[in-house]
Amino acid sequence: MLGVRVGKKRTIVIPKVVADLLGIDEGSRLILEVKDGKIILTPLPDAITLSIRGSKVGRVSLRDLEVVSIEEQKKYLREA
Repeated sequence: MLGVRVGKKRTIVIPKVVADLLGIDEGSRLILEVKDGKIILTPLPDAITLSIRGSKVGRVSLRDLEVVSIEEQKKYLREA
């Protein structure tokens, strides 16, 4: 158990060891819940985190990604 202090504007600094363990960085989003008189913070993973650490539900090859990327780039160039 780690103790933290509430600062100005009721800010709480997450200890580095905890932030590193949970993959929390500056700009990370968290879900805040109050349950049974306790504050529960849960990291809200972004798309990159999900792609790296999330469960895999499909398989996409690099070739498939490249094809889609080129198509999207061409679409944006036509619209510009």
